Amino acid sequence: MAPVCVRRILISESVDPCCKKILQENGIEVTEKQNLTKDELVAEIKDYEGLVVRSATKITAEIINAADNLKIIGRAGTGVDNVDVDAATKKGIIVMNTPGGNTVSAAELTCAMIISLSRHVPQAVMSMKAGKWERKKFMGSELYGKVLGIIGLGRIGKEVATRMQSFGMKTIGYDPITPPEVSATWGVEQMSLEQLWPQCDYITVHTPLMPSTTGLLNDATFAECKKGVKVVNCARGGIIDEDALLRALESGQCGGAGLDVFVEEPPKNRALVDHFNVISCPHLGASTREAQARCGQEIALQIVDMLKGRELVGAVNAQVLAHSFSPESHLWIRLGEALGAVLRSCTTSKQPYDQLMFFFQSNLVCGLQLFTHLYSWVILLAQFRVSTLLKGTAARCEAQPCDLWVQRQ
Repeated sequence: MAPVCVRRILISESVDPCCKKILQENGIEVTEKQNLTKDELVAEIKDYEGLVVRSATKITAEIINAADNLKIIGRAGTGVDNVDVDAATKKGIIVMNTPGGNTVSAAELTCAMIISLSRHVPQAVMSMKAGKWERKKFMGSELYGKVLGIIGLGRIGKEVATRMQSFGMKTIGYDPITPPEVSATWGVEQMSLEQLWPQCDYITVHTPLMPSTTGLLNDATFAECKKGVKVVNCARGGIIDEDALLRALESGQCGGAGLDVFVEEPPKNRALVDHFNVISCPHLGASTREAQARCGQEIALQIVDMLKGRELVGAVNAQVLAHSFSPESHLWIRLGEALGAVLRSCTTSKQPYDQLMFFFQSNLVCGLQLFTHLYSWVILLAQFRVSTLLKGTAARCEAQPCDLWVQRQ
């Protein structure tokens, strides 16, 4: 991978100090500006080649299009649904995240939610703080022998499964990517969603937010579940339809919910937050000292590795852009830019050209590849009726109405 030049990076959210330290130790100028509005970020971003965010900053197409010098967006955490990846890819901007940085923290919070739902721990705490002693009101249930449905069997889903199995829960799940034989090695039986819904006593979701997962739990799917099913969302707001969840809670079809994320954060509609059977947190999944240090360190090291041409890790659009960073592609990009400049000159010139001369440095490209790629350019240049002289390797091709000559010096 050819090195990319990044001299200045903006950190727009609270990221562990180790991130800034690592970047600065590798010769990068780092500026920290938090709580920027969209307009402020649009005005600011033009001065930087790199941007590091967490989940609060929304990197829209408008912001990306204003970032004339931006080459990399680093998301210190899991998921990139706050970044318009398509817009970034169109501008050749690498988008990377740290998918493993907060795995343990998010899994542990999910387990805490499940345990709290089974024993009404937060409600009992608030009752005690209010000076009450209500033992009969908070009758709970054991987790032992209950069925936990895990939607999304990636890193976090796997960690949740192994932890809750220690409570004697049966773990079943669904994932369109993880092979069933793989999840079976860590004790999760995969099945279709239609088979999963009616079996679960608890359901937890661990998927990205995308059209296929938005409203995954809705009125129809709640109706297929056991009466009194309890649900947990520590992934992304919107995977569970919030209006449908409220209706299920009111009817008793859902016996309780643990929510760390919401469609709108902070939520203006307090109906769910204030419901007695809902445990809610202000998006704390990655809010541990360990996770923040890990994410900050990982995103900084990934950026440094990319800049030094070592490797490209954690890039979500790498499949599209990876070839652009190879030494071979870098040469062809330069060649394409040069030929594009020639073509532009031909179209803007008031007088026709009799001859175009291309000079290549030794060993820049090999003969057959040069011939193949430049032949297409000859066809384009033919309309300008020019004879083209290229000095590099030996080959000759007749093309009407112009000739392509390649001569060995």
